[in-house]
Amino acid sequence: MNQKKATPRDDYRQQESQRSQQSASLSQKFPELKSLTIAFGYFSPEGNTRNREIKYTVNPAYAKSVFRLDCLNDECVCGDFDLSEALTRAVAGREATVSGELRCEGWISKSTIDRIHCYNILRYRISLEYAM
Repeated sequence: MNQKKATPRDDYRQQESQRSQQSASLSQKFPELKSLTIAFGYFSPEGNTRNREIKYTVNPAYAKSVFRLDCLNDECVCGDFDLSEALTRAVAGREATVSGELRCEGWISKSTIDRIHCYNILRYRISLEYAM
């Protein structure tokens, strides 16, 4: 039986998945956080073409505090989007809503490592509710 050879992308995703799984849950890190909803859209590097839009409600008891989303580019290496810092700042300031934009700093493919960045864009809006 042939085993699939690990790629730089696979290695990176494995490391990031492990980092996320080893982090505390949102409710452990932010006990005052009652609920969290995130809406986000993936955009082309130019920012004018939306490729996908998703909205979901996160369960703080099970979601991890390393809060990251994969880049839509199936060939992207060492990219993706980490919303952990934005979420931490929002909770620290007890903000009800935060929005922003992140650019994927990964490489567009394994053949372009150290030469051409991915630069896909993630635009997000996070809505938070707190226990009184």
